Amino acid sequence: MASPSTRRLLKESSDLHKNPSPYFTASPTSDTNLHDWHFTLAGPPSSPYSQGLYHGRITFPATYPLRPPSFRFLTPSGRFEVNREICLSISGHHEETWQPAWGVRTALLAIRSEIFGSESQGQVGGMEGSEEVRREYARLSLGWTCRECGVGNLEGMKEVWDSCRERGVDVDLEIAGGKAAIQDEIETRAPAQTQDHSAVPGNANPGSAQTEATSHEDTAPAVSVQAPSSQSLQTPAPAPVPAVIPPQTIPVQLPITESPSESVWLDRAIIGVVIALVLLILRRVSNVDEL
Repeated sequence: MASPSTRRLLKESSDLHKNPSPYFTASPTSDTNLHDWHFTLAGPPSSPYSQGLYHGRITFPATYPLRPPSFRFLTPSGRFEVNREICLSISGHHEETWQPAWGVRTALLAIRSEIFGSESQGQVGGMEGSEEVRREYARLSLGWTCRECGVGNLEGMKEVWDSCRERGVDVDLEIAGGKAAIQDEIETRAPAQTQDHSAVPGNANPGSAQTEATSHEDTAPAVSVQAPSSQSLQTPAPAPVPAVIPPQTIPVQLPITESPSESVWLDRAIIGVVIALVLLILRRVSNVDEL
């Protein structure tokens, strides 16, 4: 008998196949392991990622959906570190904010709209890249192919877009220089490159859907970037330079000298003591003589 987690994942996989989204594709890597999925996500419009397609991995715990999945991106983007779990309010880093009613669809839509539209702010798995670098990575992502599942970003999304059109879902793609059909892009594009980007693909322009299939898409939860307290990725601030304290002047104590008046008084006292001793000796001598 299948576990509750397996039944839930089978249901989500079937729903994504029957009601595809033009913004992403996601499925288990094999029929024997439903807790390991791969996904491809179109970058959000009006951003440095709008021309890009990003491939990643979802790992589900055995108790899903009671506990949240973990996400990592495999395609370089300039926004996330490659092959490192990212810290989100909908990921395994923060189980306290996860809701079992959420699923793969809502999570990927939230990542696309919220996370790709913000900065990392010290987020685990996030990174800061310039807009030029992110646009270049978006262009290179068209020819990117996953070494694990063998799926190319553009080829995988083309199948989803074709399926959406068959179901009457409008697929409006953002192409540099205007909007055009993705089929023309596929036919004119060079063969897909491998994951290491050793060769730069041709001047192919990616497509990212801008309209949502409202009849099938769930409302994406608000996702917050969690900045860790002790594992921040930002460069630590330099230690404050201690204030320079000028050396203090130590007063030099001079030896105490006697004044002339004190010296005269001491001499007189000594003479008086000597006279008293002489008188005492004479008195004793006189007493002896009398005896």
